[in-house]
Amino acid sequence: MNWTEILVSIPTGHLEVASSIAQMVVPYGIYIEDYSDLTTEAPKIAHIDLIDEELLQRDRQTAIIHVYISPAENPREAISFLEDRLKSEQIAYTINCNSVSEEDWATAWKKYFHPTKVGEHLVVCPSWENYSAKPGEVVIILDPGMAFGTGSHDTTRLCMQLLEQHIDNTKTVLDVGCGSGILSVSAVLLGAKSAVGCDIDGVAVRTAGENAKLNGVSDRTSFYKGDLTRGITGTYDVICANIVADVIVRLCPDIPQYLKPDGVFVISGIIEERYDNVAEAVEKIGFQIDQTRTSGGWVALTCSRKKKASGGV
Repeated sequence: MNWTEILVSIPTGHLEVASSIAQMVVPYGIYIEDYSDLTTEAPKIAHIDLIDEELLQRDRQTAIIHVYISPAENPREAISFLEDRLKSEQIAYTINCNSVSEEDWATAWKKYFHPTKVGEHLVVCPSWENYSAKPGEVVIILDPGMAFGTGSHDTTRLCMQLLEQHIDNTKTVLDVGCGSGILSVSAVLLGAKSAVGCDIDGVAVRTAGENAKLNGVSDRTSFYKGDLTRGITGTYDVICANIVADVIVRLCPDIPQYLKPDGVFVISGIIEERYDNVAEAVEKIGFQIDQTRTSGGWVALTCSRKKKASGGV
């Protein structure tokens, strides 16, 4: 059975944003080639003479993101999604495709993915491993796809860490740009009453539903295809969005109508250089930033409506 390998070539300076976009197609299923710091970083771990001559000849200005699409999915949908998002971020790119045999890689990469604790309670566990939860741990089962650990997933981890601070059995959750559904599913496993996820990509919506079923929470989750909040109704205690900065800025004006008065808005996927843009967008809708977390050049925030100052005598 052959899979489709999509190769996205982009300037190394845009790698963080482009890899975040790629993970929206197949979260945890990307492999990145980046040789920009080969001669500066390699000597820290090995003698420079030991570096293969072929590696030294690699393009230092261009990174290649490999995305793997299963035979059950439509590669054109994934490519269209990548093209739309990369264009919106004004990132120059080229996209090529290869056919790869499942047998070549379907099991070799699994040795790199083991149960991982991502917060105070949440543990992400691959579907092929057995894990006995320790007291207080909440396990989410995920079949991540090829090469877990070679792509940047700080954004999801940060969002999960913030999310688990605001969930109890009274909370309802809206997950905008849900991707694999990992945040929606995590919220319900943590005890949320219900979670609704939406994503512009149909593949992501299907994957989210499958992951909800895998974790036994289909009865408390629902997923819809749509651009940001289009088609969403009701109000929610927690809204989370793990997407790129420009999309978060575009989303912000919609948040007040969907967030309950005392609700929290958890956002991630922001590179440090774009923090000020997002902070300004949050300020414009009358919200304040309550908590900030950073990891690997990424920023995640918890926001809420500004509290009105109490009047004096």
